[in-house]
Amino acid sequence: MMAPDWQPRFIVIGAVKAATTWIQARLQDNPAIYMPDPEPHYFSAQFDRGEDWYGRFFAKRPEGVELIGEKSADYLAHPLAAQRIARALPQTRLVLQLRNPVERAYSDYKMFYRRGTVKGPPEEYLRSLDSAYPRFLQDGLYARHLARWYDLFPREQILIYLYDDVTVQPQRIVEAVSDHIGVAPVFRPERAQATENSSRSAILPLPLRKALAPLKDTVRPLRGTAMFENVRSLLAREITYPPLAPGLREQIQDFYARDVETLEAICGLDLSRWKNSARNAA
Repeated sequence: MMAPDWQPRFIVIGAVKAATTWIQARLQDNPAIYMPDPEPHYFSAQFDRGEDWYGRFFAKRPEGVELIGEKSADYLAHPLAAQRIARALPQTRLVLQLRNPVERAYSDYKMFYRRGTVKGPPEEYLRSLDSAYPRFLQDGLYARHLARWYDLFPREQILIYLYDDVTVQPQRIVEAVSDHIGVAPVFRPERAQATENSSRSAILPLPLRKALAPLKDTVRPLRGTAMFENVRSLLAREITYPPLAPGLREQIQDFYARDVETLEAICGLDLSRWKNSARNAA
C-alpha cells in the first residue's frame, strides 16, 4: 500500500482523446486539489519504474492541500491498469469521460498525424484492428474495457459522464466530478470553454519540433508568456488533416455498434447521439 500522505485519492482514467485534459484543468482551478500536469502513466506503461518514481509526481504539492489526484487517460484501455490500481489504491475514486468512439478514433489518428507518426489517410488505420496502430479502434471499445474495472471496483466508485455534455453543461460536470471525489466545487465560467490539446491549434513544423525536443523542459516555464507565444505564432502552422469519409465513418460506427449497446446496458447511459452520428454527419 502506498504512503497515505501522497497517494492519489482520485484518478481520471480516460478515455484517450476524450478531452480529459479539460477536466484536469478545471479541477486544477480548485486550490483544494493538487494534480500534476504531466500524465504519470504509472499504472500502465511506467509501472516498472516503481512506487518511489510515481511518488515524485506529487512531491510539489502545496502544504495543506485537501485532495491529491492524477490523470492518465490510457488507464481505461490498458489491460493491467485496473488490477494494479485495485491492489495499490482500492479506495480511490475513479473518473471516466467518454467520447463518441468514432470521433475518438479519428481524433487519435489526427494526433498521430499531427506528430508525423502516421502519414497515410484514415482508411489505412481505421478500417480494422489489423493496422499498424490498432489502438485507434481498440481504445474505443469502452464496454469491453469497463468490464475489467467493474470486476474490481464498486460501481459507485466510478463516475462516468459524456464528452458531449462538457460543452453544454460544464458547470454541472465540474460539480458532479467534485462531489464524486469529495471536495467543494470551484467553477470559473471564464475558463469553462477553454480547449486543451485541440487538434485545431497551430503547431510547429515537424523538423523544428524534433530539433527543439531536447530543450522541451528548459522552455516549459516560458510557455504562455507574451514573448514565447509571439515567437511561436510566427513559426506555427495549422494542420490540414485527411478527412474521415462518410463511408468509413459508417464502417467504424458498425464496428462499435455492439459495444455501444452493451455500454448503454451496463451503465444506463443514453447513447442515441452516438448511434445517429453517421447519419447526422452525412
